[in-house]
Amino acid sequence: MASRLRRAGPAAGVAAAAAIVPLASGLRIARPQRPLSGRWRRVPVEPAGGAPLGISFRPLQAEALGLDPRAALAEILRYPFRVVRLAAYWDRIEPEPGAFDPSWLDWQVDAAERAGKQVIICVGSVKAFGYPEFFVPAHRLPAPLPEGRLVTAETHGPLLEAGIAFTTRIVSRYAAREPVIAWQVEHEAVDPLGMEHSWRLSAGFVAAEVAAVRAADPSRPVLLNGFLPATAPVAGAQRWRTRDQGDSLAVAGRLADIVGVDYYPRHALAAAGRATLYLDGTASPLAGRRYRAVARRAAAAGKRVMLAEIQAEPWEAVTVPPSPPGPGRPGGAGGYGMYSCLPEDVIAGYNRCVRWSRGSPAGAWAYLFWGAEYWLLRARHGDPGYLGAFARVVALAGSGAGQRVRSR
Repeated sequence: MASRLRRAGPAAGVAAAAAIVPLASGLRIARPQRPLSGRWRRVPVEPAGGAPLGISFRPLQAEALGLDPRAALAEILRYPFRVVRLAAYWDRIEPEPGAFDPSWLDWQVDAAERAGKQVIICVGSVKAFGYPEFFVPAHRLPAPLPEGRLVTAETHGPLLEAGIAFTTRIVSRYAAREPVIAWQVEHEAVDPLGMEHSWRLSAGFVAAEVAAVRAADPSRPVLLNGFLPATAPVAGAQRWRTRDQGDSLAVAGRLADIVGVDYYPRHALAAAGRATLYLDGTASPLAGRRYRAVARRAAAAGKRVMLAEIQAEPWEAVTVPPSPPGPGRPGGAGGYGMYSCLPEDVIAGYNRCVRWSRGSPAGAWAYLFWGAEYWLLRARHGDPGYLGAFARVVALAGSGAGQRVRSR
């Protein structure tokens, strides 16, 4: 998931925001829990145009939701999608000096291979997808990264050197695995880490990591992903905070073989009582215009574009998305879901991305959904809608949804 606001804001913040709703495009105040309707069963599904579908798997998120990660991955892998994105968390694989225990990633790659899936591995040494998005081992970072500063090879040479050594070791270990089709370097590489941190990786730092991955495995493409603003306030903030070297999508266009787009059309800013302040870009043309511009530049440079993350779980004003009581009868009616992403929004967000891609020079390389662990939790809470919506997309998107991807 993209860099996030992590905690609910004070009641005063929501009250103050109410006064500026008419002035800021996309701001909405709403009750976070909404009745489930079963509309996900009727929303049309756009054909994928030959592009495969997939998910990202976050074992730490599965644990946070009270799920067993191994069982959760095994369950989701039964669905007939093609691509799964996994992450090599540095602090899990190197928990202490001199250690290297890749078993945490091995079992995930093994499970994906047994299920006949293709794999993208995120090998970013500093940032990787999944909260808290920062996985540097404590022994590799004697002092916190300096807020408001760029992290460069000059300021943090030992960190870069150790990170490249770790990344190279991971790439070398899995390069012989046939299911691996691409390497993702870092996660939203040069953007700030949420609102709680203002340090950023420099483009030069990331370029050195990309070069190391290519040296270790010249045969597979490198993916860099970035957050696609869906509302004017987010676009303005992102532009300002990354004004010196461009945001992660801009840097991906310069350094990567595949530009990955992360799309989250509706998310919470703050909550108080029964009211939550949201930024809602579901009806805005902003994200579509920006996506098409990114795709045009990528095509002109001979690069590909994919939807690396399509929002398919709630993004509320807390770290772990809430799971209210599910429906009391089959069909998805009854019970409650979260406003930031209801089951029908899983399909609607995907449909938007397909329509944007259809009007782009080369279409999309793949469409990956974000939130698979949450879908399993909801099913356990009596709500089949999220898994059902994803299953409908896989079944109806066309023959390309489950086909194998050519890495080059």
